[in-house]
Amino acid sequence: MTTITAQRPTAPDTRRPSHVVADAITMLRRNLLHIVRYPGLSMFTILGPVVILLLLVFVFGGTLGAGLPGANPAGGRDAYLAYVMPGILLITIAGTASGASITVAMDMTEGITARFRTMSISRAAVLAGHVVGNTIQAIIAVALVLGVGILVGFRPVAGPIEWISAAGLIAAISFAVSWVGVAMGMQSKTVETASNLPMILTLLPILGSGFVPTESMPQGMQWFAQYQPFTPFIETVRGLLLGTPLGGHPGLAIGWCVAIAVAGYAWSMAIYERKSVR
Repeated sequence: MTTITAQRPTAPDTRRPSHVVADAITMLRRNLLHIVRYPGLSMFTILGPVVILLLLVFVFGGTLGAGLPGANPAGGRDAYLAYVMPGILLITIAGTASGASITVAMDMTEGITARFRTMSISRAAVLAGHVVGNTIQAIIAVALVLGVGILVGFRPVAGPIEWISAAGLIAAISFAVSWVGVAMGMQSKTVETASNLPMILTLLPILGSGFVPTESMPQGMQWFAQYQPFTPFIETVRGLLLGTPLGGHPGLAIGWCVAIAVAGYAWSMAIYERKSVR
């Protein structure tokens, strides 16, 4: 006897560019409404970095700041706040990847994504809605955490051009990291896995120049810290906001943004296409 296996029909991804944009806007609106309806995840994304900031500055800041190169021991806490703030902003961005991963995993496990595959909706637009929505959430979270930093004494020296450049870079990093978060959510089989997998991204600012200079690390860790993507991210934001030397970090930061975004997009689309033919 021959067994016939029924396959779920999938809509071909042949939408015109104008339709793809319209689909992406529709999916973006859906994801923004999801953020509004589930504010707890957004609050955790903001409160986590704020708690780390306050703990580091007011508990360890005096000691850690006094050990920074060229720092005045009497003003160690202020020096450390200025040093650590860019790293806290990058931890905030990395933390938003968990939100994107969880949201995508929920859609996957609840069958919503499977439903989208059978509809005349661009496949790229389904994922782009998650990415753009998470990017907006990340930018808002960074602004709020930066506001807390200013309230406790962080004093940037950036001019208008530096602020615009820093904002553009933060948006680019958020966009790239969001693609990775979406891919991790699609890769995960459960929501619990999706919530844990992106946590590795939050470790990268810590294992970079976010909390201490890379020169103070052991040799092997120092090599990793200098060549991983979050170090040029942090050093570029630090240079733009505080006037420290930028060196070649801006070029590396932009290059890493492009590489991470392309890799995340390719990973996400590969999983989406593979699951669409099942």
